[in-house]
Amino acid sequence: MPGSILGTSVRRVEDIDLLTGASTYVGNLVLDGMLHLTFVRSPLAHGRITGIETAAAAEAPGVVAVYTAADLDLPAHHGLMVLNPDLPRPPLATDRVRFVGEAVAVVVAGTQAEAVDAAELVEVDYDPLPAAVDPEEALAPDAPIQYPGRTDNLAGGARSDADPLADAEVVVRARMVNQRLAVMPMEGNAIAVRPDGEDLAIWVSTQMPHGFRTQVAALFGLEPERVRVIAPHVGGGFGGKAGVLAEHTTAIAVARALGRPVRWVETRSENLVSMPHGRGQIAYYELGLTRAGRITGLRARVVADSGAYAGFGGALALGPTYTMSQGVYDIPTIGYDAAAALTTTTPMGAFRGAGRPEATAHLERIMDMAAVELGIDPVELRRRNFLDPAAFPHTTLSGARYDVGDYDLPLREALRLVDVDKVREEQAARRESGDPVQLGIGVCVYVEITAGGGGSEFGSVTIHTDGTATISAGTSGHGQGHPTAFAMLASDRLGIPMEKFTFVQSDTALVPRGSGTGGSRSLQLGGNAVLVAADDVLEQARSRAAALLEAAEDDVELTPDGEFGVAGVPSVTVTWAQVASAGEEIHAGLDFRQDGATFPFGAHVSVVEVDTDTGKVTPLRHVAVDDCGRILNPLLVTGQQHGGLAQGVAQALYEEVVFDAEGQPLTATLADYRMPTAADLFTFETANTETPTPLNPLGAKGIGESATVGATPAVQNAVVDALTPLGVRHVDLPCTPERVWRAVQDARAGTLPDPWREPPAIFATLPVRGGRAAAPEGGEI
Repeated sequence: MPGSILGTSVRRVEDIDLLTGASTYVGNLVLDGMLHLTFVRSPLAHGRITGIETAAAAEAPGVVAVYTAADLDLPAHHGLMVLNPDLPRPPLATDRVRFVGEAVAVVVAGTQAEAVDAAELVEVDYDPLPAAVDPEEALAPDAPIQYPGRTDNLAGGARSDADPLADAEVVVRARMVNQRLAVMPMEGNAIAVRPDGEDLAIWVSTQMPHGFRTQVAALFGLEPERVRVIAPHVGGGFGGKAGVLAEHTTAIAVARALGRPVRWVETRSENLVSMPHGRGQIAYYELGLTRAGRITGLRARVVADSGAYAGFGGALALGPTYTMSQGVYDIPTIGYDAAAALTTTTPMGAFRGAGRPEATAHLERIMDMAAVELGIDPVELRRRNFLDPAAFPHTTLSGARYDVGDYDLPLREALRLVDVDKVREEQAARRESGDPVQLGIGVCVYVEITAGGGGSEFGSVTIHTDGTATISAGTSGHGQGHPTAFAMLASDRLGIPMEKFTFVQSDTALVPRGSGTGGSRSLQLGGNAVLVAADDVLEQARSRAAALLEAAEDDVELTPDGEFGVAGVPSVTVTWAQVASAGEEIHAGLDFRQDGATFPFGAHVSVVEVDTDTGKVTPLRHVAVDDCGRILNPLLVTGQQHGGLAQGVAQALYEEVVFDAEGQPLTATLADYRMPTAADLFTFETANTETPTPLNPLGAKGIGESATVGATPAVQNAVVDALTPLGVRHVDLPCTPERVWRAVQDARAGTLPDPWREPPAIFATLPVRGGRAAAPEGGEI
C-alpha cells in the first residue's frame, strides 16, 4: 500500500489557474449575442413609487429594452431561508421601495456602458415615507410601519417561559451590539443566462449550484432538468452567495422575455448596498452565578435586524444563535427570546458563521464581565464551568447534540503559546507606571456547529483506461481548496499520483446532485463521499486485477508503487491503466450521509495595546488554537484559520455598516467602509488540537468559520481588559478609536453609562414555544 499523504501540507493544485489568469469568472464570459443589464436603484430608504418614466432610456443608443415590475412576470420570493412567508421580496420594486439600493427597473443594452448611460435617463417619482432604521426603534409601538396592513415591524420571534435567574446569587447584565457587516467578497454577484426555448443555461457566482437550479425551476415553473447551472471560478462567497437573489430572478426573466443571452455583473458600489449584509444583532444577556463562580442560569433576549424583507438574516437569531447559546459551558437553565425587526435597510443574510459568531461573542463577553464582577480570573471562571469531556456526546438545552469536546485542551495550548504569565507581568508594570498605552489580554473559548443538520453529499471517482482519474463532488468550492483536498483523499486510497486526477464540480449537467458549500460542510460530507467512492473503486479494481493476475481476490494488494500485485509475489504487477482497460471504466458515485452536525471548538488569546489618549487599538499578538477534528492538510487548515482571523479581527476593530436616520448608507464605498488591508493586520499565530469526531470516517469537522467565531470576542475582551483599571466595563463592537476614546473620557469624568438597559417591551408579547425558541424551517445555514 502506498505511504499516506494525509496529514501533510500538500500545495494547492488549483492555484496555477488562479495565479496565471487562466481561470474563468462570470465577468469573463462571452456568449454570442449577449446583452448587458444595469439596474436602476432607489435613492430612498422608504417611499411610494408614483411613476416610472422609461421612454428616454428606451430610445438611448444600444438599448434593447427597459423593464419595470409591471413589464415582467416576476415571482416574489425569499432567499435561502424563510422567516415570514407573508413578506417575500419582489425582484423589482412594485408599489414602494424599502431600502436604498432596491432595484426598481432594469435596462438592457448591447454593451455595459450603453446600459449604464441609459439607466441615468430613467425617471422615478417617489412619495417619501418615514424610515425605520434602528431595529430596536423599529419594534417600538410608535415606529413607522414598513408594510401596509400590519400593526408592527416584527418579522418573527419566539420566547421561552423559563426563569433562569431564580437561583442566582449574582446577576451580571449587559446590552451588547453585534454590528451589521458587509460580506465583501472579492467578486460580487454575477449571472449570465442563455435561454434555449424553455431550457436555460445559467452561469452564476454561487455557493450552491444545485440548490440554485432547484429554486429557479420552482420559481419559473420548470422541470429541474431543463435548467443547467454552472458556477465557474467564484471569487469568494462567505454566505453572501447562497440562494437566488432578486437580481438573479430579474436577469432570468429578462433572458426568457427577449430570448437572448444576458449578463449582469455587480459593481462594488452595488455590492455594498444590495448584497445581503451579515450579523446585525443586539443582545440583552443576564448571567446568573454563585459567588463561587458557578453559572446558575442564562437569560438572553436578542433583537435581530432582518432588513427590508423577512428572509435569511432575521432568521439567524431564532436558529443558529439560539442553537449555540449555551456555548462550552454547563448552564443549568437557559431562557432565550428572539425578535426579528423589519427595517428600511438592506436585507440581511448569511455571513461567515451565520449566527454562530454572534452567539459566541455575546456569551464570551458576558463571561468576562462576570469575571470582573466576581474578582475571578477570566480563565479560571471559564474552567469552573466547562462541560465535562466525559459527558460527550452531550445534548444542550437548545437541542444541539455536541459530538465530542475537551474545551480546556486548546485553552491550555493557547495560554502556553502566548506565555500569559509573562504578558500579565508586563501588563501589571504598565498599570503601575501609569503608562498611557495600556496592555489588554482577551480570551475566548468557543464551540460552533458545522454541517448543521447533518445531511448528505454526493461524490464520485472514475478511473479511465489510460490510468488517469476524475473526481466529482456536489460541493462547490470558491477558494477553500476542494480540488486539492479531494484529490489527496483519492490518491491516498488508490495510489494514483495527484497530478493524474481531474476534479469536476459546480455544473449540474456534470454532477448529478449536491448541496453545495456552506456551513463548513465540504470535507466532512463531500470529502467523505469521495473517500467512500474511492474505496468502492478500489474493490472493483481489486476484483479485476485478481482475474488478470490469476489470483485470489483476497491475495491482491496495492503495492507502494500504486500497482496491483499478489502478496508474496512481488515480481508480477498490473497497473491501473491495465486494470481499467480490462473492461469499462471503473466508476463509483454515491452519497455520504452523516448522522448529525459536528461541533468544532477552540480557544483564542488576543494581546492588544490601547492608547488611552487617542483610543487607538494596536493588536500585538493573536494566538488561535482551533480543533477541527482530524486534519487532512495542515496548509489548507492554516489558510482557513488566517482568513477567519482576518474577518474576526476586522469585526472587532474596524468594520461596520452605518446608515443615517433617513436610511441613507454612510458606508457605500470602500472609502467609507473600513475594511482592513494587509497593512492593518499582523502576523497570526495558529495551532491546532485534534479531537476526531466519531460521525464520519475521516474524523473531520469544519474549519472555514471557526477562527471568525473565536477571534472577535477575544479581541473585544482584550480591549476592555486594557481599560478595566479605569472602570470601563464594556465597549461595543467595533472597538474603533472614537468609541474607545469616548469610553476613556467618560471613565475619567465619572459618566460611564450603565452597560445594561431594559430590553424592548415587544419580547413580552412573543409566542412561547415549548419553553424554548424554535428554529425556522429552511435550508442549511
